[in-house]
Amino acid sequence: RSSDLMDEQREMVSAEQVSALIDKYEPSEAAKNQNAMTKDGFLMYLLSEDGGIFNVEHKKVYQDMTLPLSQYYISSSHNTYLMEDQLKGPSSTEAYIRALSRGCRCLELDCWNGPNSEPVIYHGYTLTSKILFVDVMKAIKNYAFKASPYPVIISLENHCSIDQQMVMAKHMKTILGDMLLMAPPDNNLTDLPSPEQLKGKILVKGKKLKRVDDGLAHNGPSNAEAADVSDEDEAAEMEDESVKNHVSSKSESSKLKLAKELSDLVVYCKSVHFRSFEYAKEHQTFSEMSSLTEGKASKLANESGTQFIVHNTKQIGRA
Repeated sequence: RSSDLMDEQREMVSAEQVSALIDKYEPSEAAKNQNAMTKDGFLMYLLSEDGGIFNVEHKKVYQDMTLPLSQYYISSSHNTYLMEDQLKGPSSTEAYIRALSRGCRCLELDCWNGPNSEPVIYHGYTLTSKILFVDVMKAIKNYAFKASPYPVIISLENHCSIDQQMVMAKHMKTILGDMLLMAPPDNNLTDLPSPEQLKGKILVKGKKLKRVDDGLAHNGPSNAEAADVSDEDEAAEMEDESVKNHVSSKSESSKLKLAKELSDLVVYCKSVHFRSFEYAKEHQTFSEMSSLTEGKASKLANESGTQFIVHNTKQIGRA
């Protein structure tokens, strides 16, 4: 009965739609003639796509995708390159292919100096195996938009020398080509662009050099050829003590020399250290984003939930 579907399942259906379901699933002609459904017909309906709990309308994107990027939950991965455990397991490009095939939109790349001037990706300070940065770029190019047309964020944890950073920038520009976002899609200087505007684009999250003229995060290229930036190693957020000990041994004021070529690829996702919601509101721009441990994010959500929500309407946060 249409009343059952409307009252119990909250589905808006007409008598004609109910008759169509009976005609489709009811095996008894006698029942069909009475516009009724037997137990067998009802069972066939329940086991069908029409009777499933999943709303078939949601097979396609049904949400408004024209709001600023910070208004959405983004499917993200941590240590994307790892196939197994985080201390001694293998790294593989297959891990990136799997993540992208499942709809993941934010990938993590821990980049280190490699042999023959080719950067490698692996979990620093551990026994995990290494893969070439260039091979990961090829995998991302081939699979970035197989499962979804919406933007992919490459989150760089950069530990490389200036020379190898320049190699990274070259590989990204050469391999990703027009997929790589190199400039804002519009002149909006108050909000992030929408997923709709960024369809088919790959964004780079990482450190960015300051401009000499304004000293603030800026969407344009930097003026300096290379400079020091703060080196907040995200590996410090690991719960594993052996990793923490390696990272904590570095100076609190540790600096990383950043190449202009790599800095210029960061358009909207400038990586900055999270201090507080108040500091972010007063001093940070919409193009900056911070990474938080799950523990810290949970603590902030419990203690300052409203501020957390307001913060993430303007800036992307990663946990």
